[in-house]
Amino acid sequence: MAIGREAIVAGYSVLFSPATTLVAQLAKAHADGRLEEKLLHYTKPKLLIVDDLDYLPFEPDAAHLFFQLVSRRYEKGAMLVTSNRAVGEWGSVFGDPVVATAILDRLLHHSHVVTIRGDSYRLREKRRSGLLQKPAAAPQPTTA
Repeated sequence: MAIGREAIVAGYSVLFSPATTLVAQLAKAHADGRLEEKLLHYTKPKLLIVDDLDYLPFEPDAAHLFFQLVSRRYEKGAMLVTSNRAVGEWGSVFGDPVVATAILDRLLHHSHVVTIRGDSYRLREKRRSGLLQKPAAAPQPTTA
């Protein structure tokens, strides 16, 4: 969200959507015969932020709709996609490794991948307040 806010301050148009909402809206538009209109809605902003791509596995039709969106935005507008899964796991997210490869091909072509390791800010706050304990350290191998 902070990146989106900074893009707005810099004069760019930005649209933020949780992945589940975006896919549900594409599926509804497709069912209502308004897919072209909804794709245009998501392709207009200079930056589209899709949050929590890995939250739920996509239905096969939803994966194809998402591919259409990514294809429309490819080399025309920026996409920022957040996910807790490595790109190698996206075949299971999309339910189809071929569709996942096609999506990743377009997303990764001109991209910068930022990998963040460690607790999310939400878990970090819970740990600071004492509501969660730190995970136990993995045992160290011993040598004889």
